[in-house]
Amino acid sequence: MRPIRLTSFGYLHLSTGPDGSLVPPAADRIEDVRDRLRDPAAARDILDLDGLSPRVQDVVLNTLGARELLANLADYADLPAGPSHIAIGCAGGRHRASGLTELLGRELRARGREVVIEHLHVHLPRVLKTSATQAGQETVR
Repeated sequence: MRPIRLTSFGYLHLSTGPDGSLVPPAADRIEDVRDRLRDPAAARDILDLDGLSPRVQDVVLNTLGARELLANLADYADLPAGPSHIAIGCAGGRHRASGLTELLGRELRARGREVVIEHLHVHLPRVLKTSATQAGQETVR
């Protein structure tokens, strides 16, 4: 079985295409978790951590709907003609997307799959939502 690539990213860090729309990574499936999973950055004790941290992964996994989404993605990746690349995006790419990507990678490895993980934006500062963000500019910390 061929290896599967998993990529996490943040929508607020993406470039825009000629038509002004955001350009996510090229993948067989792009999962946007911004509206599906509550942002764990609201939990002050993990604010300065990222999705590579087991603490953040635990918070993400225990978010309503996360276990079902993880199971769905793992089953999809296991299909005989399944994807070779899944990209998971959240607002900034630091918590939900990177945490879920790590959890998915762990699950797929447990199922005997070879997994390659890339985190595009996990190292970037958090993007804070302000009135400037709503006007198309983001505040970075």
